[in-house]
Amino acid sequence: MNEPKQPTQQPQTALIHHPYQPPAGFQAPQPGVYKASTVIFPNTAAMRTRDWRSRHGYTYGLHGTPTTFTLEERLCQLEGGLQCVLVPSGLAALANVALALLQSGDEVLIPDNAYGPNKALAEGELARWGISHQWYDPLSPADLAQRLGPRTRLVWLEAPGSVTMEFPDLPALTRLCREHGVISALDNTWGAGLAFNPFDFGEGWGVDISAHALTKYPSGGGDVLMGSVITRDEALHLRIKGTHMRLGLGVGANDVETLLRSLPSTALRYRAHDHAARQLAGWLQQRAEVVQVLHPALAGAPGHAQWQALCGAADGGAGAAAGLFSILLDPRYSPAQVDAFCDALKLFKLGYSWGGPISLVVPYALRSMRHQPTPHLHDGHLVRFSIGLEAVTDLQADLAQALAAALPSL
Repeated sequence: MNEPKQPTQQPQTALIHHPYQPPAGFQAPQPGVYKASTVIFPNTAAMRTRDWRSRHGYTYGLHGTPTTFTLEERLCQLEGGLQCVLVPSGLAALANVALALLQSGDEVLIPDNAYGPNKALAEGELARWGISHQWYDPLSPADLAQRLGPRTRLVWLEAPGSVTMEFPDLPALTRLCREHGVISALDNTWGAGLAFNPFDFGEGWGVDISAHALTKYPSGGGDVLMGSVITRDEALHLRIKGTHMRLGLGVGANDVETLLRSLPSTALRYRAHDHAARQLAGWLQQRAEVVQVLHPALAGAPGHAQWQALCGAADGGAGAAAGLFSILLDPRYSPAQVDAFCDALKLFKLGYSWGGPISLVVPYALRSMRHQPTPHLHDGHLVRFSIGLEAVTDLQADLAQALAAALPSL
């Protein structure tokens, strides 16, 4: 039996500098959670020689811990990249890319159907800093080609587009960027690293950067805000990581723990969301109140052929798609009736974001969101659905009762 040691320090000092170290070799299903701002160096030589840009050692909490390094490596495995930085949200991922790569006099090209806050960033901070932008038609590689110019430094891609769900020809768009020596960056939140490989579309084409709102499917709970920026090129990664460091971007260890816990089930949940969304989208196609269903996996949807070419081999040939789609309700209904329909839903909750267990609904004013004509879209009121993990039969019944309550036959 160990004899009690006689104290040689005052209690408050001994509690901080206690010499005990737990034995090495502990393993469990979940990785350990390390919380740190300060990182302790063994000696001054280590303090002077460790490089914050490398994952071979630790320097400061913002630059990585065993917990964040583990998540970064697993996300690289998921998306097919080699380097990753973690940021506090999906929008922060987009901003980190823009701030790392653009300076006064440069130009960025953004698809007209891109995530709204990314467009707002270009119209706000980037414009004030002398960085210009153009919106391009995501369904027309020819439109992108004629907009690429000597000042273009970055082209954003999104597959499919935000809210209206058009699926672009990603290989053709990235080929144009490569031919013009322009960096391509994809908002890969919808694909989640599961629908397709962002860095390899086949025949050597892929994006340079994949930005991902981990808030959505990797989290899966609707309770974590986080984003990632993943690359394959070391020099490009260091540009992004340098800006990441200078902006002081960091993520909390408990949020990383939550992501690490939910990440193994991402593929299972993604497939469940996908299958349920396709069933409901197909059912809504038959409803008289609906003039168009926007879901890239449905034949006839804008960009369906491009989705089929890129994503059709996934999931045993069924293809892969997120649990997200929109509908256009008959334009003869009033905006008040459309709002009443959304309010009448009981299982679908009104809320932004997607990828969580609860189904969500949001009505959108489409005309205020687009700068270019959209001839591929029917006239109507746009409503977007994010399908959760409820039973499809219950969600369909909820939709049916809300349609009956709010939208009379025309």
